[in-house]
Amino acid sequence: MKHSGKARKAGFKLILISLILLVAVLVIGVVAVILGSLVMVSSVVLVALWGLFALFTLFFFRDPNPNVPPGANLVVAPAHGTVDVIDTTRELDFIKGECRRVSIFLSVFNVHVQNAPVGGKVAFYKYTTGQFLNALKTQSASANENVLLGFEASDPPGRKVAVRLIAGAIARRLVPFVAQGDEVARGDRIGLIQFGSRVDLYLPMDARIRVKVGDKVVGGETVLAVLD
Repeated sequence: MKHSGKARKAGFKLILISLILLVAVLVIGVVAVILGSLVMVSSVVLVALWGLFALFTLFFFRDPNPNVPPGANLVVAPAHGTVDVIDTTRELDFIKGECRRVSIFLSVFNVHVQNAPVGGKVAFYKYTTGQFLNALKTQSASANENVLLGFEASDPPGRKVAVRLIAGAIARRLVPFVAQGDEVARGDRIGLIQFGSRVDLYLPMDARIRVKVGDKVVGGETVLAVLD
């Protein structure tokens, strides 16, 4: 008879198509499960990494209140870190001549808020663009981006002290908190350098230095020098 078996073939064809569709759905489901698992694992990893970043950021931007020492004519550390240079240099913008320099290196593990070394008036402010050399290198003080703050001390009156905030290879943002003309107390917060950096303190030649190279200092607390 004509067309015998065509209906059965049509049925088998539908069954085959449905089977192919079923296998495709199952394969898509398996792939989706695998991708879902990968997404879940990667999500957990990403959340963990973000949590570590958040904790490190909170640690890095910590801002403890300094225990400012009482006493006359004291100069306290303008930064937290390690004293790695004590020498004689020339500072021509504010001190305008020969002076003593105490340089403090700040690692990424130090507090990065800076403090006023003396009480008095911010009499000078100068921002200078520059490079971003490794702050471990002492030449970064003159070559790198920096902000120079000059203070006219109230104790003893009129003595000049300057602080230079210096950017480093990682620290590429200086955030001064004060402006020229501001009055500050000894130990007040004056700025922030984000990540590893350096801070230089310039003192009169007759200042009596109270620290040595290698000393760990605390911003706003450690007495670096006495002004006569």
